[in-house]
Amino acid sequence: MQLHNRRYIGNKHKLIEWIFSIIQRECKGDTFADIFAGTGVISKVAIKHYKKIIINDFLSSNNVIYHAFFSKDEWSREKVDSIIKGYNSICSEDLQDNYFSDNFGGKYFSMNSAKKIGFIRENIEENREKLKKREYYILLTSLMYSADKIANTVGHYDAYFKKKHISDTLFIKPIDTIATKEKEICIFQEDTNILVKKIVSDIIYIDPPYNSRQYSRFYHVLETLTKWDKPKLYGVALKPEPENMSDYCRNIAKYKFAELIHDIDAKYLIVSYNNTYESKSNSSKNKITLKQIEDILKRKGETKVFEKSYRHFNAGNTNFNNHKEYLFVTKVINSNA
Repeated sequence: MQLHNRRYIGNKHKLIEWIFSIIQRECKGDTFADIFAGTGVISKVAIKHYKKIIINDFLSSNNVIYHAFFSKDEWSREKVDSIIKGYNSICSEDLQDNYFSDNFGGKYFSMNSAKKIGFIRENIEENREKLKKREYYILLTSLMYSADKIANTVGHYDAYFKKKHISDTLFIKPIDTIATKEKEICIFQEDTNILVKKIVSDIIYIDPPYNSRQYSRFYHVLETLTKWDKPKLYGVALKPEPENMSDYCRNIAKYKFAELIHDIDAKYLIVSYNNTYESKSNSSKNKITLKQIEDILKRKGETKVFEKSYRHFNAGNTNFNNHKEYLFVTKVINSNA
């Protein structure tokens, strides 16, 4: 399974070639920070071009994925493959109900798949001390990707399909890790506005959530599967108590963005933005406008704007007319602005 083989709102996989053609032309440096890393696909390409990569995201599930794909820690492929082979030989009908099947079976997954997912997750945790750190992350990420692939959803976990047959198709596939041997990789799980006060990078790539869709709520099933804290769940969508809520999804977003840009220590700032603020859906409307982004960046330095027509991943029914992806490139002149 490749890093990009998951459904994720705002995934930049199809825009990578365009984004990096601009970055390579406009920016110089040896260090690259991806501070709202999401799926990690930007970091994956950055690893090819820069000596030091800083990767950050506040979701636990994404942090686990980064450690699995990008870590330089040693691990045994033979051991991981053997464990996964054993997991795939398990017959779901022989398993007892568990936390995962009790809550998500017959909803986000078939009952048999949910029992198997829950059993495997519990087994990974029970054997954690017998696994090397990266082996644990790789097994967990392989389970997460394989489960997400068969989830009974439109691509996130804000809701599941009702009155639809859910097939028993869970098959765990090992992930394809990424070579980082000659690189310096730093992985964080922090509030980005706090993190930027601690790091320095030649190039910082910024792609925050711009609308009211809280990623911790949209991907709560993967968060629960990752942390395995077995929280009490509420509502039809079976969500835990709110946590890791981003200020960039609230009306104060423009102030948080201005604060972020002010505190950044970098030579170049790269900001991705799309014009979903014109959407008919309230949850899709951006909390920061194109002009506000541009005005804030121009205070920091010389700013160029590039645009590309692009059909955005839309997990709902909103019709995005004339959708465009924008890329701001700011050469920092006023470091204290």
